[in-house]
Amino acid sequence: MKLGSQGLEVSAQGLGCMGMSANYGPAKPDEDMVALLSHAVAAGVTLLDTSDAYDPFTNELLLGKVLQGGLLATGGAGVQVATKFGVKFADTSREIRGCPFSIRPACEASLRRLGVDCIDLYYQHRIDTRLPIEITMGELKKLVEEGKIKYVGLSKASASTIRRAHAVHPITAVQLEWSLWTRDSEEEIIPTCRELGIGIVAYSPLGRGFFGSGAKSADNLSDRDIRKNLPRFQAENLKQNQRIFERVDEMATRKGCTPSQLALARVHHQGPDVCPIPGTTKMGNFDSNLAALALRLTLEEMAELESYAAADAVKGSGTYNAANTWMSSDTPPLESFKGELAD
Repeated sequence: MKLGSQGLEVSAQGLGCMGMSANYGPAKPDEDMVALLSHAVAAGVTLLDTSDAYDPFTNELLLGKVLQGGLLATGGAGVQVATKFGVKFADTSREIRGCPFSIRPACEASLRRLGVDCIDLYYQHRIDTRLPIEITMGELKKLVEEGKIKYVGLSKASASTIRRAHAVHPITAVQLEWSLWTRDSEEEIIPTCRELGIGIVAYSPLGRGFFGSGAKSADNLSDRDIRKNLPRFQAENLKQNQRIFERVDEMATRKGCTPSQLALARVHHQGPDVCPIPGTTKMGNFDSNLAALALRLTLEEMAELESYAAADAVKGSGTYNAANTWMSSDTPPLESFKGELAD
């Protein structure tokens, strides 16, 4: 499929690699993840999504090991790697940085870890709301001109930020959380992307695993699993959200598929400009996710499915920190900016 209007072509479904190293419990054994990545590429998945922030640097190093070692099926030919910059960690805190003095060394470090000469798709992982987006985009444009990145993306950006960024240099893709129970971007963000010819990459299309097994997905979460802190996975909210899963499960039974395949197919049916990147660490789950591509839903089935997870039916916020959302990603106007650029 064509992702955006700038020339990038990717598989209809990508693979989110974050959970292999971070955020959903302890990092998984490298040899198992190498086997999964090779299996995914052999199955036709070409878009591999990572970030320098995933257990800082560990996930990029994993992909680098695979890419440099020729461990991927077909040798990795045709694989597009998307990575991200902009989240800096210090002890237990983190800072969002979009300054040119941070972008360039971050890009060069990612190139070294991945072992590539050029990053296919380079996202700003979070928007630095202290800095005009035009300044950030100016540096990214230079990196494109220097051949260090091919295409530019934004993650969790507001509509106004997307417009301003796109005016400096074309944005190829916007990555955002989009699933059956996370649809707030449909009102403004997604129409803006479509107006500008920007591709949409949907992460957590299975509701962070919820539509795989419902309330059971919260059983035995480790202290390193971010879902322990998400309101939707808290006891009382989870109990009520289980009703949504049960209705999805009933419909899946009628369709002869799994609830996760049904939820994923709903994202695929949003349009040919949408590439979901479900993450997994298990071969069986990967195969199940890929099979969702063959599932067909009628308009009536789509409406029924979406009614199960209407906004008033979903209990609890999907994030534990409002600063993580696109809703707070507007940046100062360039003409009024008087701040200093510093790392």
